[in-house]
Amino acid sequence: MEKRLHKMASSLEKQAWEPVLIGRILPGSKPLSRSYKIIRKRLLFKKGPVFYACFNIRIFIHLMFIKADLFVANDLDTLPGVWCASSLRRIPIVYDSHEYFTEVPELVNRKIIKSIWKNIEKIIQPRLKNVITVNESIATIFREEYHQDVTVISNLPIINHSEAIMGHLPAGFNERPIIIYQGAVNIGRGIEELVFAMHHLLDFNLLIVGDGDKLSEIMLLVKKENLADRVYFTGRVSFDSLAWYTKQAVLGISLEQDMGLNYKLALPNKLFDYMNAGIPVLASNLPEISRVVKDTGFGILISDFSPESIAGGIRKIYNNKALYQELKRNAIQGVSRYSWEGQEELLIRHYHKALGIMTD
Repeated sequence: MEKRLHKMASSLEKQAWEPVLIGRILPGSKPLSRSYKIIRKRLLFKKGPVFYACFNIRIFIHLMFIKADLFVANDLDTLPGVWCASSLRRIPIVYDSHEYFTEVPELVNRKIIKSIWKNIEKIIQPRLKNVITVNESIATIFREEYHQDVTVISNLPIINHSEAIMGHLPAGFNERPIIIYQGAVNIGRGIEELVFAMHHLLDFNLLIVGDGDKLSEIMLLVKKENLADRVYFTGRVSFDSLAWYTKQAVLGISLEQDMGLNYKLALPNKLFDYMNAGIPVLASNLPEISRVVKDTGFGILISDFSPESIAGGIRKIYNNKALYQELKRNAIQGVSRYSWEGQEELLIRHYHKALGIMTD
């Protein structure tokens, strides 16, 4: 989400607008230096219903006194506070849904919590006139359920030819070809299976870039499987250095599993980051992911997530040099069609519409 918000804020600055981002600060949060204003709230609670209630109250209070022409709620978990402030102050609101929130895996088996969020969505979303989401599948659900116009603004990377900030790898780690997984280290991402697949990929190293609920568990698994010399964890990295890590790899992994509609309809950022770095992808055969991979031809799709199948897919891509070079060429050619520069105009047009500004 951080990358999407940064891209959106930067696009608004180009229009001489003054974006202000409001979020929370965690114990491990690093200082941020941006050209736009960032406000991060400290909260006593870190998760659960009390956290979300407190966070939305803090958002509401802040928005009641801030000078603004437009409010933007990013995802359902910020919508109540933003919508209440918007309604009372009669300031236009844009709802930017980054995922199908009520179907995230963390809610699928928690019926009471899921029903609370779904009821919040049902109460507020039909009242909204300006709704954005990240792909056509989620937009179609919202259109059918709430009978509203929904704009798709995909979370695509900026075409950036400048040098990224250099990261760090252990000495000698790049002596073997590097497979990369980047993004949230959470349930249903195929990371455990990928770790086991490394037993079948003795001539490869695995780089895991990111943080999440499963990170400690995956690190313990790597240690238990005696793979610590071939699997390296960076933890969370800034998006200024992420591109450097991506370019160290020969192949990217995006193995989201069908664990509820949110994952099934996901269009992960990592897919486009791999494309932007010019490396092929081994990806899940899920609707939005397969649409992009088939459209560009920069990877292969699998539905079997067994370690043997994953290893076989990796070898199929990398060991066939003609195929590998073809997939790399397709990745490079696909960048111009799947870039943030192509989404920027849609974003500005949508914000103008929310503000009642007529554009050509």
